[in-house]
Amino acid sequence: MPDQDRSSPPGSGAPDSATPGTWRELFDRGHRAAVTVFAGGIAVFAINTYLTAASLPTAVADIGGQRLYAWVMTVFLITSVFSSMLVTRTLSRWGARGAYVIAFGLFGAGSLVCALSPAMPVMLVGRGLQGLGGGLLTGLSFAVIRVALPERLWVRAVGFASAMWGVGNLIGPLLGGFFAQIGFWRGSFWLLVVASVAMSWFVRALPSRRREARDAAALPWASLGWLVAATVCVSVAGIVDGLRTPLILVAVAVVLSAGFVLVDRHTVVGLLPRLTYTGGNPLKWIYVSIAVLAIGSTAEGFVPLFGQQIAGMAPLVAGMLGAALSWGWSSAQLASTTWANGRRATTVRILGPGLLAAGLAGYGLLQFSSAPAVVAAWFLALFVAGAGIGMAFPHIATAAMTITRDETEAARASAGINTVQMVANTFGSALAGLLVSVGATVGAGTDDPTVTSARFLTFGFAAVAVAGVVAAVASVRPARVSPRRPGRRTDRS
Repeated sequence: MPDQDRSSPPGSGAPDSATPGTWRELFDRGHRAAVTVFAGGIAVFAINTYLTAASLPTAVADIGGQRLYAWVMTVFLITSVFSSMLVTRTLSRWGARGAYVIAFGLFGAGSLVCALSPAMPVMLVGRGLQGLGGGLLTGLSFAVIRVALPERLWVRAVGFASAMWGVGNLIGPLLGGFFAQIGFWRGSFWLLVVASVAMSWFVRALPSRRREARDAAALPWASLGWLVAATVCVSVAGIVDGLRTPLILVAVAVVLSAGFVLVDRHTVVGLLPRLTYTGGNPLKWIYVSIAVLAIGSTAEGFVPLFGQQIAGMAPLVAGMLGAALSWGWSSAQLASTTWANGRRATTVRILGPGLLAAGLAGYGLLQFSSAPAVVAAWFLALFVAGAGIGMAFPHIATAAMTITRDETEAARASAGINTVQMVANTFGSALAGLLVSVGATVGAGTDDPTVTSARFLTFGFAAVAVAGVVAAVASVRPARVSPRRPGRRTDRS
């Protein structure tokens, strides 16, 4: 790995800040194929998410399975979380090239099963396979950036790859709506099959070298069990009717999450890097910052609904309102990699969650009218919220990737980015549904309960984002070296 700028210690998020790489260098002939692979993997995952949501109602009308409707996304999320935890081990055993072949193969096979599904149970099997491949695709992007690119390009690479979520938000609904409109919903999944095969062609540009055998540690099944159980509880909480049962499930998920931390901390080889639990090391706060941004992004799932029910928007316009958050995210993400480096990268890591909180709170406060000028302000508020996510994420992710000089722990820290993201997305989606339900219950006696739901969701997520500012401040403090304790996992870097 190239030497890091001495003014930027591990975890500062400013690798080689004195001579950062350029966009031209990122896309030159030597890096182009690798960039296509890891950015394309996230793009395929993101397009699939929005494309499936748009075409699923037509699929249900054709093959039935209305009662299993919500499980189409739940199965995908749970299997994605599981496979995201296997990224480091897949890389260790198969190398970057083999890992991507497996990921695209699983995703393509799952898409094929969905395209041929005669009934909803078969589609759920396909969605499970898609999730296994998708979790690997998103996790491999962060891990492979470290392998395939020089360190000075990491911030730009992370920003470009993560901006693919915005691309997915734009292309996915259009393609899904088109196939649903012409009555050929299976075409959505056939398109994903073709995309998986096409992307597999670029995989040959990646390194085939495997890591040393010591990196391929045994899977921490105890930690996995606690975390998957918590994820299942939160996923189910987001699709169960009523209020009491979801609250109980969320409470159980919190207990299970605490159990995961206790078990993983005292496991010889845990799911997250040892540095996560090392006193004085900022990795834990970096992961919290990533989780807060990921949770905030899930608010966009309900924004089109609010637009239609509160302002009477047409579905297309309401969809654009929901996309405003992703537009802000993608725009700020690409810009931030250009104008934020060194100490400025530290600033945007703190400013980002603050803008996310301000944008979401502003959107909630603006729910007093549906006049055109106010609706225009909704778009602006959501754009600002998305910009907060986009400006901070590349630098927070890079801070995790550069947290240590120990190659094994650095690779695990990079893979942990995706695990944290996937779990946070699942928790965030369930939390969003819960807040909307609580808001509807509280606002049942008002003129418009949907307004109350919108405010509960956005104010609740704004509070989470404020907590993210606190975590970001903690994450940029210099690491302290803590004394080793018997029986505790400590940094050996």
